[in-house]
Amino acid sequence: MRPRSLALAAALAVLPLTAVSLGSATAQAAPTPNANARVALPQTVTPAVARSHKQGDVPADRRISVAVSLKLRNTAELDRFLAAVATPGTAEYGHYLTPAQFTERFGPTASDVEQVRAFLTAQGLKVDSVSDNRQVVNATGTSAQVAAAFGTHESTYTDPQQSGRTFFANDAAASVPAALAGVVEGVSGLNDHTVRTTRIAKPGAATPHATPSGFGPSTYDGAYRLNQLGADGTGSTVALWEFDGYKSSNLTTYDSQFGLSGPAVSTVPVDGANYDSKPGDGQGEVELDSEIVRGVAPKATQLVYEAPNSDQGEIDMAAKIVSDNRVSVISISWGSCEPDTTASSMTAVNNSFKQAAAQGISIFSASGDDGSRDCTRSDSGSSVKAVDFPASSPYNTGVGGTNLKVSGTTYGSESAWSTAGGGVSTQFAKPSWQTGTNVTGTQRTVPDVSSNADPNSGFAIYTQGTSSPGWQVYGGTSAAAPLWSGFAALYNQKAKAATKPVLGEANPKIYAVTNSSSYGSAFHDVTSGKNQDFSTKAGYDQVTGWGTPIADGLTAALLGSGGTTPPPPTGSCTAAQLLGNPGFETGSASPWTASSGVVNNSTSQAAHGGSWKAWLDGYGSSHTDSLSQSVAVPSGCTAKLSFWLHVDTAETGSTAYDKLTVSVNGTTVATYSNLDKNTGYAQRTIDLSSYAGQTVTVKFNGVEDSSLQTSFVLDDTALNVS
Repeated sequence: MRPRSLALAAALAVLPLTAVSLGSATAQAAPTPNANARVALPQTVTPAVARSHKQGDVPADRRISVAVSLKLRNTAELDRFLAAVATPGTAEYGHYLTPAQFTERFGPTASDVEQVRAFLTAQGLKVDSVSDNRQVVNATGTSAQVAAAFGTHESTYTDPQQSGRTFFANDAAASVPAALAGVVEGVSGLNDHTVRTTRIAKPGAATPHATPSGFGPSTYDGAYRLNQLGADGTGSTVALWEFDGYKSSNLTTYDSQFGLSGPAVSTVPVDGANYDSKPGDGQGEVELDSEIVRGVAPKATQLVYEAPNSDQGEIDMAAKIVSDNRVSVISISWGSCEPDTTASSMTAVNNSFKQAAAQGISIFSASGDDGSRDCTRSDSGSSVKAVDFPASSPYNTGVGGTNLKVSGTTYGSESAWSTAGGGVSTQFAKPSWQTGTNVTGTQRTVPDVSSNADPNSGFAIYTQGTSSPGWQVYGGTSAAAPLWSGFAALYNQKAKAATKPVLGEANPKIYAVTNSSSYGSAFHDVTSGKNQDFSTKAGYDQVTGWGTPIADGLTAALLGSGGTTPPPPTGSCTAAQLLGNPGFETGSASPWTASSGVVNNSTSQAAHGGSWKAWLDGYGSSHTDSLSQSVAVPSGCTAKLSFWLHVDTAETGSTAYDKLTVSVNGTTVATYSNLDKNTGYAQRTIDLSSYAGQTVTVKFNGVEDSSLQTSFVLDDTALNVS
């Protein structure tokens, strides 16, 4: 029997607890420096603190809710997989992961979650929930408890840039014990300053109308040739990313006016938020998003995710959408300027966006309505060049804006909308697929594409209005993002009919088209107009991206270059061994994903070769260990998994008490138990040829009961193809 590691438990046990009565309103004390090493979590202070006026301490008994974001694992392999799954011709192209597969390969482990839960509980915080993808642990506690847990201090401030608005925030970067530094990505909820705003715009002196004014579905569907696809969105589901609610009756009025019908729109609450009984100032945004998607893809299902307007609310919404995995498209029309948003919160949201890309979910985000000075209505102000998040995420397609002129329902011409968001991200590096832009530098540029957004060529939207007229003319990149989301819903319907993968992460495919001879037939290249700092030009620019869609031409180009689902085996194969670190002799698990302590060089159990092996279980108590790795098995190959297995047990009799299962993509292919005990190693071989042309996750899972140890020791693994 081998002892469990007590290092973490010891580290947690000596952390100071804050002795503050919940009924006390005294000011919080500054946290006592911890004698144990702590590691600062960078970029966890809102930039607003630097330019605001401190007023005093947050009352020690004020309740604060925080979201602790956990790090993804195997990030190099994740980056490789995301490139491969989006690249036609690779074995993994279009083979998207399920949420369970993503979490198994790249998400935090259950052990990681338990470490964080134990730490928070030891500090007196109450763990409220854990996201299904294990990336977020939500907890609440008093201000004093939160400050002590994260080694910081909570103060109240007034923001002179926002008319003296009062907010609370941590004064300095949060920190965690060194034992958690490899697990925790960041902490959000330590301030309530950053809120997301809509990207909606109205013409000057706009008033409601009794009848529609502005572009209706027949106009924008005709101008962008969305009506030439022969699709209506059937079978596609779109998530609307919202921080407010809507009135179903308004959506029904819009549908009736334009003769549209489709599945009823439904709400998915996040963190208990549901604004539909009493929508706020953002109601028009939600109804704009829904009505534009309905106008483009009337038969698509719409799920309105509604979250609290906070860093934590946004993080939790992102995690919930990808964990639910009910949609193939996300439409985002809310955002905040990068310099005034806590960077650690952006990272946490972006991690869920990576999961969306791995699962084949497309995301279209409004690029903002303040041109290249996205902080104009925020703290940094109009003097700062800035772009909008989430549009700046490399896993989002940022959608800019134009002014569209039509002749009836036929495309006429377009120019850039003068306040369409665009520029250079300070948060995200330029992705490998962002080529052909003729923009120098190492950072991501925004937008990627565009469509009509100028309120002077705006859309007819029915919103608010009870007994009074409710027809409005709306524009903004808030209108452009759902139009592109509707296009993706149509495309996915066409792709499914053609037995091809859904669009998934759109940008790698879009940039492949725009850098090909298909560009001219797939996009309207907008070459007139500018925002504050950037002018349009032939090809890509930082106002309109690559331009606006010619939907049928773009669909043809995407389907033509997108390939089919990888073909079945052809009979030709290059012999190879696919597993990384097959004998564990690197001294670490990577690229395997393993329970703590599984890969070791303990002399208590000998290795088959060398000195390192994988030792699962052997505790003599209820315990589960796992070891897994994912690889792509090329088409046309015979594939065989082999490994050397030693089973050492204290069990007696003829009952299989302790078991080791071997599974491939969740399907059990072999099972061993204490009944397979042996004095040395025996080689086992399993035929995996039926998985040729697929990415497979090979997993060893050892489960031990409450008494008498069984050790399952693995070494010298191989997945040979020939």
